[in-house]
Amino acid sequence: MSQTMTHIAHGAGGAAEVMVLAQGPRPTPAADEVLIRVEAVGVNRPDVLQRSGAYPPPPGASPILGLECAGEVVAVGADVTAYKPGDKVCALTNGGAYAEYCTAPAAQTLPWPRGYDALAAAALPETFFTVWANLFGTPHATGGRLAAGETVLIHGGSSGIGVAAIQLAKAFGASVITTVGSAAKCEAVQRFGADHAINYREHDFAEEVKRITGGKGVDVVLDMVGAPYFGRNLRSLRMDGRLVLIAFLGGEMAENLDLRPIMLKRLTVTGSTMRPRTTAQKGEIADALRSKVWPLLEAGQCRPHIHATFPLAEVAAAHALMESSQHIGKIMLTVG
Repeated sequence: MSQTMTHIAHGAGGAAEVMVLAQGPRPTPAADEVLIRVEAVGVNRPDVLQRSGAYPPPPGASPILGLECAGEVVAVGADVTAYKPGDKVCALTNGGAYAEYCTAPAAQTLPWPRGYDALAAAALPETFFTVWANLFGTPHATGGRLAAGETVLIHGGSSGIGVAAIQLAKAFGASVITTVGSAAKCEAVQRFGADHAINYREHDFAEEVKRITGGKGVDVVLDMVGAPYFGRNLRSLRMDGRLVLIAFLGGEMAENLDLRPIMLKRLTVTGSTMRPRTTAQKGEIADALRSKVWPLLEAGQCRPHIHATFPLAEVAAAHALMESSQHIGKIMLTVG
């Protein structure tokens, strides 16, 4: 292997056009890591935030963009026994995936589901780690604790996160209501399994949830919008309901809120981000995915929906599409 590699550099940050192909040193895996020759990469909202300068990587993480990839293991650290060179894997990385080579902790790495190629496998980690941890919960986070027979309201249903959340919620026996921004997206999310799709541009989702549930409300809300939805999310929950916040695309400062529903309905308000979690915590999520979700993927009950694919050199176009919110499902990059 060459000691150098091609990767995407974004300098001090800015608009999508700041991203350029660059040459730099190939990373070396630490004792608990694998080195992956990258074949495909998923594009995610945190990538856009980091590129713009609003989401710096945590200490010790690669400054290169990219939180998920798939490819072939080409080297392993001294303590790694689960993988060997030649294995086809996908990984939740700590950064660095927009490159020819990327390291990832072995604990955050999973084999390609049977029948998957690099593109489909690379579309899994960031989305499915996030959905599992927040919709169902892990030992280190209560999450939504969604159970069979319950009803969940999923905002942003046409996003990569939304599509995965709809499919997993249905696979585990829940009813799904989701919000999207167009009639075409309403049709799409219903094909992915949503029981009800609300066009938020035409309807007040809280009133629609009330109508759909006969006034009872939903058990869980998975929200990536934030402040503008907070009050209506509280009103949409039933007794003992759970609101899970995973992003603030609409802003994080909520004002003029009626907080009484939290007390009167014994609501739980929680949330999390994935990147600051420890390797051990991410490893627990990976173990749950391997045992509970990978069989569903291999059986065809769930599958990521890929909206568009770009070569690495056209990463600016991929980010522009992400920022337009015109996509349904995942946006991907191919490497090599």
